[in-house]
Amino acid sequence: MAQTSSIEWTQSTWNPVTGCTKISAGCAHCYAERMAKRLKAMGQPRYRNGFRVTLQPDALETPLRWKRPRMIFVNSMSDLFHKDVPAGFIADCFAVMQEASQHIFQVLTKRPERAAEMAGDLPWPKNIWMGTTVENANYTCRIQTLLRTPASVRFLSLEPLLGPIPRLPLRGIHWVIVGGESGPAARPMKSNWVLQIRDRCLERDVPFFFKQWGGVNRKKAGRILDGRTWSGTPSLGGELQVEDKEVVVQSAPYYQRRFELFGTAEAVQPTAAKQTLEH
Repeated sequence: MAQTSSIEWTQSTWNPVTGCTKISAGCAHCYAERMAKRLKAMGQPRYRNGFRVTLQPDALETPLRWKRPRMIFVNSMSDLFHKDVPAGFIADCFAVMQEASQHIFQVLTKRPERAAEMAGDLPWPKNIWMGTTVENANYTCRIQTLLRTPASVRFLSLEPLLGPIPRLPLRGIHWVIVGGESGPAARPMKSNWVLQIRDRCLERDVPFFFKQWGGVNRKKAGRILDGRTWSGTPSLGGELQVEDKEVVVQSAPYYQRRFELFGTAEAVQPTAAKQTLEH
């Protein structure tokens, strides 16, 4: 398990499951599949099955051994709600997340319908955030399904963003992440798609995080949008120490607040609307 992660919107990754199968357009050039094949070739035992869905029960309690609070992306190399992951194992993962209350767990799925179906049988403490991927306007139906989960923070990952989403539904959504596809066959992302989403988030006081432009060389392309970086994160309800990086939440509209979780402190002009989060 990665105690630190290069993914811009998290700090660590935890993979009690590895492997997945393609379900929609965003899966075509899956970074996790490329990485899994590489790790199998290197003889990494966790990837002995390549990218086939594989449970990793010995990794289940890893977050309990991490005493310092952190943001944890759950299953960066899989999808916890894949049909081949037994319901009992999903429940075990949620039990660990509930017990490891010092951390914030970011669960991201392209299969929110299964998450919604199981929601009544799972614990939903405030440290479990639930998200879904929406790569273009054809998959906005996932957002309504996500709303059927009682997570205190529900978020959207619009990565890889493959087309415009002119009327992105944001009611009941607390965070939006946008990023372009990266890798050797990366499909291009247009700036007006991103700006349209950014502006919609600003209008509705939904925290907006721009992760990357992507492309063949994502580091070179960077993450500057409209002259600056955008690292919005949801309110954590007060002061929280996460990996020695303080999150300061002030009693002001969202865009006057100072977020240092990712080592950045940014301020933009406040909007007229007040930030509201459904905690």
